[in-house]
Amino acid sequence: MRLVSFFRPDGTPACGVVVPGGVADLTARLGIPSIRALMAAGRLAEARAITTPDLPLEGLRLAPVIPDPDKIICVGLNYRDHVAETGRTVTEKPALFARFAGSQVGHGQAMIRPRVSERFDYEGELAVIIGTGGRHIAAADALRHVGGYACYNEGSVRDWQLHTSQFLAGKTFAGTGAFGPWMVTSDEIPDPAALTLETRVNGQVVQHTTTDLMITPVPQLIEYISTVLPLLPGDVIVSGTPGGVGAKRNPPLWLKPGDVTEVEISGIGVLRNPVEAEA
Repeated sequence: MRLVSFFRPDGTPACGVVVPGGVADLTARLGIPSIRALMAAGRLAEARAITTPDLPLEGLRLAPVIPDPDKIICVGLNYRDHVAETGRTVTEKPALFARFAGSQVGHGQAMIRPRVSERFDYEGELAVIIGTGGRHIAAADALRHVGGYACYNEGSVRDWQLHTSQFLAGKTFAGTGAFGPWMVTSDEIPDPAALTLETRVNGQVVQHTTTDLMITPVPQLIEYISTVLPLLPGDVIVSGTPGGVGAKRNPPLWLKPGDVTEVEISGIGVLRNPVEAEA
């Protein structure tokens, strides 16, 4: 099942399920305001039973998959080829940092290169969306807590990222993170380590990996993060990017206005976003 967050033609936000011929409006049909609320209420089965559309998918303005998460936890340096290209060393525990919900855009919406920097970089990643909350979740049980998966482009403003040893400044500029196109429920992806991830800029492949190459796999990430604080339905774990980022190319490949980025993950789909300059 594919769940989407979107804006109706009148601009009001809603969530829905992709069905043959379009999207069924779950907000109207079930009185559920968001995918996060749908999972928290345990009503995925009701959404799955709906098979007729209310709106065409084509032309629908999509929002970030989870517009209103309690938290977005990003994982740095989680593929060995990316660790190598940065000149860093593999850490014993995963490197975590936060991103804020207001920094995100949906599929098809413009990623914004901020006016204060030209060093705007792409990072294709697998997003893990929590469906059932918990604390101190064992790795062996972790995948039962996953509601689904999506594509993420963790756009990074590299010079601001490197102002200090803390990544946050360069990782949560407004409009720099793309999240979509939808959430594929976890029953369709039983093993998140069996996926292929590819990032393209203007059709050129710039990153390609398989998710079994993560240093800290998804179950262990959930175990570690849920030890720090409780995970809630709708929380997002952005699981790390592979090698090939623009900053480490020769010459560097910075995103510029007019570029089009794509993050494709097998079993999920393609997240596509143009790049625009901040007004």
